Amino acid sequence: MSGGIDSTVTALMLNQQGYEVIGITMKTWDYATSVGASSKKETGCCNIDSFNDARLAAVQHGFPHFILDIRDEFGDFVIENFVEEYIAGRTPNPCVLCNTHIKWRALLKRADALDCEFIATGHYAQVSKSQEGRYFIQKGTDENKDQSYALWGLQQDLLSRTILPLGTYRKPEIRQMAVEFGYPELAKKNESYEICFIPDNDYRGFLKRRVPGLEGRVAGGNFTDPIGNILGKHKGYPFYTVGQRKGLDIALGKPVFVTRIIPETNTVILGDEDDLREQLMRVSKINWQKYGGLETPMDSLVKIRYKDPGTLASILPYENGVEVRFYDPVKGIAPGQSAVFYEGSDVIGGGVIQRLTM
Repeated sequence: MSGGIDSTVTALMLNQQGYEVIGITMKTWDYATSVGASSKKETGCCNIDSFNDARLAAVQHGFPHFILDIRDEFGDFVIENFVEEYIAGRTPNPCVLCNTHIKWRALLKRADALDCEFIATGHYAQVSKSQEGRYFIQKGTDENKDQSYALWGLQQDLLSRTILPLGTYRKPEIRQMAVEFGYPELAKKNESYEICFIPDNDYRGFLKRRVPGLEGRVAGGNFTDPIGNILGKHKGYPFYTVGQRKGLDIALGKPVFVTRIIPETNTVILGDEDDLREQLMRVSKINWQKYGGLETPMDSLVKIRYKDPGTLASILPYENGVEVRFYDPVKGIAPGQSAVFYEGSDVIGGGVIQRLTM
C-alpha cells in the first residue's frame, strides 16, 4: 500500500470481498539523501504523508498495516544498478528492476512470515494461467494505464501467488470506487510518475551526488556525427540518453538527437531522427512467462518502452538471449531498457536490451 489511490482501492476491494487483508507499505529510500540540499520537493509514494494515508485506510477498515524497511536491499540492488548502467553508457529502467527483484520478493517473504497465501498490488495488469500450467501477465483492460510492460520479470513462483484486482477496470472506475469507499480526496490525488528515489526528476544531479568527482572525470568528451566528425564538446556521456534532443547545448542549425553513446571514448554521437531508426537488436537476461522458452523463431509484438504501442518482429534464439528483427524500423532503441514480447495481450516474456546489432 503506497498510500495512493490504486493500492488503497485494491486493499479495500479485497477486504470487501472477504479476504483477510494485511497492508504492507515499503520504505525503499531516504528522501534526505536522494535530492539536493536546496530542493524542497517531496513527491511520489515514499514520503511520510503517503505512509500515513495507507495506515489510516487500514485502521478505518479494520485490518493490520505494517511498514517494511527494504532500504538496504533497494539501495544495494536497484540504486547501484541504476548508477552502474549510466556509467556503462546504458539507460536503466529501475522500476522494472525493482518489481522483478525487490518489491515482489520482499513482499512474498513477508507474506510467508505472516502466513499469507497471496500478495496483491494496484497494478493495471492481469495474471492468467495457460493450459500447460504456466502463469503469465496479461495487459490491463485500460490501455492508457496498462502496466504489463513493467512486470515481465516476475517469475512463476511470484505470479502463482499474485492477485491484481485492478486489471479488468479502467481508471475512472477506480476513482469512483475511492469516492464510494469514502475517500473523495484520494480520487483527486495527483499521480506520481517520477523515479521514487529521484523525486526532483534530476537524474544527472543524482549521479553527481552519488559518484563524487564524476563530472570532472567525464566532462569535455566529443559530440560527433555518425561518421566520426567532431561537432563539439559535451558535459559527460552519462548525462545523455539515446533519443535525447533537448538539453544538448549545441547549435547545428537543425534538430539533432543522441543516437549512440560510447563510454570507452566518452563519445556521444548525434544524428538526424532517421538515424535513430533500427531494425535489429539483441536482448538478454530473459524471463519467459507464457512459454517455457524459445526454441524456434516466432513473431511477436515487441515493446521497447512503457508507452510504446509495440512493433511486430521476429524473435529468434541467440546465445543466452534472443535477437529481435523488426519488420519495420523502430526509433530510439536504448541499451539498458526493457524489451517485452507480446502475443496479443499476453506477455510471452521480456529482457534487457544489451546492445544493438550493427
